[in-house]
Amino acid sequence: LLGELTASHITPDSVQLEWSVPEGAFDSFTVQYKDAQGQPQVLPVDGGSRTVSVPGLSPSRRYKFNLYGMWGRKRLGPISTDAVTGEGCCMPCPSAFEPEKEPPSEPHLGDLTASHITPDSVQLEWSVPEGTFDSFTVQYKDAQGQPQVLPVDGGSRTVTVPGLSPSHRYKFNLYGMWGRKRLGPISTDAITGEGCCVPCPHSLHSLVSEKSGKEPPSKPRLGELTASHVTPNSVQLEWSVPKGTFDSFTVQYKDAQGQPQAVPVDGGSHTVTVP
Repeated sequence: LLGELTASHITPDSVQLEWSVPEGAFDSFTVQYKDAQGQPQVLPVDGGSRTVSVPGLSPSRRYKFNLYGMWGRKRLGPISTDAVTGEGCCMPCPSAFEPEKEPPSEPHLGDLTASHITPDSVQLEWSVPEGTFDSFTVQYKDAQGQPQVLPVDGGSRTVTVPGLSPSHRYKFNLYGMWGRKRLGPISTDAITGEGCCVPCPHSLHSLVSEKSGKEPPSKPRLGELTASHVTPNSVQLEWSVPKGTFDSFTVQYKDAQGQPQAVPVDGGSHTVTVP
């Protein structure tokens, strides 16, 4: 059962959302909203979280956020809240924030490196030599020059950026969120591999497994991908893993304008809603 959704820690370009689950447990959550250009955006959140920072927003703009809970094959909700981002020319009004204790010392970002580079993905790793961050965001521009934002929880030190184009140079910027401050960026460049041997996907949605680090004793295997709960503006995807386990998944598709899109999914999930 979903409780209430509230917005706090509002800055000119980000909003922190918090919600309650008074009863039961969810497999995962999704936050849905429209950006300043009116394009729908989706932010996947793992089922154990009760807070997430939504980055990459525009100053002095009203946003409506909808949160859904995924429970097995069911999507419950939404619960909703509105928030107006702060002005970009000055510090936002203190009344927009709840009182918060600042950590004793400001954390520091170390180095950002790229590895496990394929024709359509890059794995990023970074260090935090001092302190802790609430969350991170990876920002880059896709092959069409459109800015992209990938949120990462504060406990992670690595993330795979999916949905890239072959033989293309990308610059990745990583920011750390600490309370109301955004620190950074630290940056790195990477050139994706050649895509001459990559097969063409056979359907609108293609599910790609991501693996990094040591190979497990036996190679995992993907089963079937099915679509259900189809609405005019969303599709729920479900898939099976008959053997082994994956670190994570990505769903790739092209939107109505023909632009490639990617939705990251944690390795424990076998369902996701594409809005």
